[in-house]
Amino acid sequence: MLVMVSLATRFDKRRSITDVIKTAYFRAYMPGARVGALEPRRKDDTDLPVMHDGRFMWTESTTDDAFFTMWEGEQYACPRNARLRMIEAMLVFARTYPEMQVINEDEGLALVHELSDLREASPVSRSYILSSPWHVPLRWFSAFAPSERELYETPSGPSIRYRASLGDTIDRVHWASLVLARAGFPEQVVERVNHLERWLMEFTTDSMIELDYGQVASVFSEADLALDESVDDVRNSLLALERGDGAASQDHYEKVASRWFPAQSFTFSN
Repeated sequence: MLVMVSLATRFDKRRSITDVIKTAYFRAYMPGARVGALEPRRKDDTDLPVMHDGRFMWTESTTDDAFFTMWEGEQYACPRNARLRMIEAMLVFARTYPEMQVINEDEGLALVHELSDLREASPVSRSYILSSPWHVPLRWFSAFAPSERELYETPSGPSIRYRASLGDTIDRVHWASLVLARAGFPEQVVERVNHLERWLMEFTTDSMIELDYGQVASVFSEADLALDESVDDVRNSLLALERGDGAASQDHYEKVASRWFPAQSFTFSN
């Protein structure tokens, strides 16, 4: 996890960053045999000390390893490539908010060169993980079916994850994009869904995709979490939109949006 020092230092230093910024994840897994010599992730991020380089701080180890998991009787692996993801995040943030001058021109060029070197170093050197602080972006739900929902236990309590084959997730996200475009939604809304589809299409056909609420689940009560039907609400909203029932589509959308609004609002509370 990577955050700006100027933001992180506002918090109580006795608490770890992961205690303050809860994160949900969208991960791509490949068959485990294809990650070569990558070791399994051995330590939970919540156990790591805060590290910094004078400008940024993070708690995620930058060791080259991977998350391993079993799905449908097969072992799958998700390379973390933490340093690569950190650099991508820095460059995107710097381009999105140039007025903040997070990095200067020379630092930016150095990071671009380092990123290029990292991507050429290994056939699995790319980002297999998308992350979102405080909430699950609603477009992520479009990739899954309600039947793929799993309630599972973490050290900090119950959480939710969805898992599906790459082909199924691409088909569903593509359909969501078409429905939104045909309904006349703004280009920037449709483009966010298209961007997710393009990211998914970069993986091999034997991949598995996972949406993991992670620590974001802890912003809900256990009862609310058990009753969470966000994927179902998003799907029903899109189905209603496809058949031209705007009122029903809005009802389903407002249901899922109101469920996530309190958690999402933390993103802007800094």
